[in-house]
Amino acid sequence: MSHGGFLRQHSDDTDLTNHMMHDYTKADLDDQTRGMLDFAVKLTKNPAGNKKADLQKLRDLGLDEQQVLSTVLITCNFNFMTRLADGLGVEVTENRFEDFKRWMSPEVQAISWLMDRKEV
Repeated sequence: MSHGGFLRQHSDDTDLTNHMMHDYTKADLDDQTRGMLDFAVKLTKNPAGNKKADLQKLRDLGLDEQQVLSTVLITCNFNFMTRLADGLGVEVTENRFEDFKRWMSPEVQAISWLMDRKEV
């Protein structure tokens, strides 16, 4: 949620922010950005399923080796930090949850799994 809040705060595009929070596949993104996100989702959900062909897709989209490496490292770091926080039982404080709700659109607030206090 904090990343969505940052995007909402620094972007003039509320549709983009809402899509990135809920379903990036509905956002109006360039091919490179969509490809990087598709790769990150696959690496997150099925790490062992990534093959050389997945890396080649990034290269075919015009990413150089540094950008490919950055995509992998950012994805891995984000997953590591999320699992670290989950593993240590880090919870969002009551007042922070209310802060999150201030920048969420009504559509995002209506997403039950996102707003379920046990999931935050």
